[in-house]
Amino acid sequence: MAGSSHGHTPAAWTGVTIAFIGFCVAGAFMVMAQPAGFWAGMAIVVIGGIVGWIMSAMGMGMPKDTHKPLATARPESADAKS
Repeated sequence: MAGSSHGHTPAAWTGVTIAFIGFCVAGAFMVMAQPAGFWAGMAIVVIGGIVGWIMSAMGMGMPKDTHKPLATARPESADAKS
């Protein structure tokens, strides 16, 4: 995946950061046995996915035509075949 720059976009970073914060909130409230706080944290996780999707739709994600199959993205050299 690293060869295709998968996820290196503002949309991906923002969505994952918000979702991570939501998981932290949900985990803290789960330990404190507060169901309302847990579900609020899970709502933040969902919001992170929605924000990432909206940002990607606004053009801040990776364009669909930039994805190449791994075989064509990394050509083999003559040394690797021997």
